[in-house]
Amino acid sequence: MDSIWKSGTKLPEFSELESDMKVDVLIIGGGITGILCAHFLQERGVDYVLCEAGTVCSGITGNTTAKITAQHGLIYNKILKGMGLEAAAMYLHANLAAVEKFAELCTEIDCNFERKTSYVYSKESLKNLENEADALARIGFYSNLSDKTELPFPVAGALAFNNQAQFNPLKFLSRIAEGLNIYQNTLIAEFIPVEGHVGGKMYMALTDKGKKIIFRQAVFATHFPLNNKHGLFFLKLYQHRSYVMALNNVPKIHGMYVDENKKGMSFRSFEDTLLIGGGGHRTGKKGGNWQELREFARRYYPDSKVTFSWAAQDCMSLDGVPYIGHYSKNMPGCFVASGYNKWGMTSSMTAAMILADMITEKGSSYAKVFDPSRSMIKPQLFINGWEAAANLMIPAKKRCPHMGCSLKWNETEHSWDCPCHGSRFTEGGKVLDNPANGDLKK
Repeated sequence: MDSIWKSGTKLPEFSELESDMKVDVLIIGGGITGILCAHFLQERGVDYVLCEAGTVCSGITGNTTAKITAQHGLIYNKILKGMGLEAAAMYLHANLAAVEKFAELCTEIDCNFERKTSYVYSKESLKNLENEADALARIGFYSNLSDKTELPFPVAGALAFNNQAQFNPLKFLSRIAEGLNIYQNTLIAEFIPVEGHVGGKMYMALTDKGKKIIFRQAVFATHFPLNNKHGLFFLKLYQHRSYVMALNNVPKIHGMYVDENKKGMSFRSFEDTLLIGGGGHRTGKKGGNWQELREFARRYYPDSKVTFSWAAQDCMSLDGVPYIGHYSKNMPGCFVASGYNKWGMTSSMTAAMILADMITEKGSSYAKVFDPSRSMIKPQLFINGWEAAANLMIPAKKRCPHMGCSLKWNETEHSWDCPCHGSRFTEGGKVLDNPANGDLKK
């Protein structure tokens, strides 16, 4: 089924690129990150074009739970321990600024924008919540810890961020995208440096239809970065699937909730509908999926009716912090935004604001904490490497065109999924999710 956001929301239509062109900035990817980047660059008078392989917002953006919050699980104590006080403060203020930018833009857009309190709850213990509250206090942000929630089960406690928000992302983007320089159904198939060009580094992109785009700078807003030659993103990232069900005939929940346990549940209401999320697993592995949500609904909301159900896929970084900034030192003028770790709404706004500043040489006070070239030596790196190496050794009838990993049949969603990097394909071989940049060979 489609997500609740796709019901009744009409997105603007854009034509396909039909001729060669030259532009200062090429944005690759028409999800929320790419569209917001285009919006900010257009405001600043930058010569840009956005190319989307399908239609705008047809991928991950349309399958979010659409929480706008700087509370990304229990991230601040983790950053404080791993990267220091300055980095934790940068991360907080970058995301608080993103929340306020959404509020500013949504003033003139009918997109169900509502201020809400965000909560991380624990069913087991207060210890991790208290540690997070202490970390936040050290960087000057005071959160509230309570043992009372609206949830249908008891909790040890919940840590609150006041004045966060939620909205309908496709209603928002349908307005933001109007009038932007976008080409749909325009797949960037090849990316080539132009050697010997006078006046600075230039690149050429070739579309799948053979059209050429000459440009100086690029933003890879493709969810999972597509260029394997640089940046090592195939080691820095893995993908995780999660599942959402929309329930009617249930009590309304006024806050936005997520379990500190990665296998727990998330909650938010949209009008008279409750959205519950959970059942997640690494792409290509087995997990609870919608069955876990159905069992939860039967137990806690026995009179509920399922009106929508959908799945999302998220890129997960090595340390819980997104990669936003220069793609690689070997690709001057190229930028990337990925690894949002399931917090795509706020992270996409953060990314768009930072990248717009970097492209226009304004500079960003938040860029350092998100630098994609930061240390890779994290436990998750070795897990990602082991998953890829082990999978490559498995005999398989179907292999991913991205890097050759064996594909696993997903019985729940009837798709071929890659456990290494998260590419997905229909039963017939049509690509559903990148980093694969094409269909399976027949």
